[in-house]
Amino acid sequence: MADRSVLVTGGTGALGEAVTAAFVAAGWRVVVPSRERQPGATSPADDVVRLTADLADPAETRHAVEAAAGDAGAPLRAVVNLVGGFAAGGRVHETPVAELERMLTLNLRPTWLVTGTALPHLVAAGGGAVVCVSSRAAVAPFAGAAAYATAKAAVLAFANAVALEYRMDGVRCNTVLPSVIDTPANRGGQPDADHSRWVAPAEIAPVVRFLASPESAPTSGASIPVYGRA
Repeated sequence: MADRSVLVTGGTGALGEAVTAAFVAAGWRVVVPSRERQPGATSPADDVVRLTADLADPAETRHAVEAAAGDAGAPLRAVVNLVGGFAAGGRVHETPVAELERMLTLNLRPTWLVTGTALPHLVAAGGGAVVCVSSRAAVAPFAGAAAYATAKAAVLAFANAVALEYRMDGVRCNTVLPSVIDTPANRGGQPDADHSRWVAPAEIAPVVRFLASPESAPTSGASIPVYGRA
């Protein structure tokens, strides 16, 4: 039986599935909320709890976090924020402010709500870890994605603030910065790119699991590049 729980947002995407599998393999109880109903765990041994929740909504976020923290035998010890989205467009003067707001809603709002709701549980459990996903674009923007880069930079700043504010409570917060993740969606959007240079979800997942684990206890406030060869 698992003796600790992790809440993985975005757990039904390509990266989320790899991250969920990494935590299950390491013996964690994994709670995976999604906006649409997903199939349940394939067996009781999976230690995967799937539930429906819109993580842009405070009440539904609270429901998801309470489910993650609701097993006394496996207290909530980690939160992994994978929910996000990308959109490219024109240059800044060609990008409506509504697009910036949409990117912030997709990338920052769920991370803020989930983390803020989970922090009291992590503190009560004696500490834990938060792992956020930003992007290389947050520190090295590219043309046509100012709104996306701004939102991911906001995620990075938020994670650093959490690391600072909760370090005395035993809660760590670190961020991974992927380049281009090798997913079917990204391949479909960039069919002519050299996909061999992209970073695979299965390569990122162990990094995320490590940052959530006691093995990385001295590390907080770090921004970890996971670029592959891109």
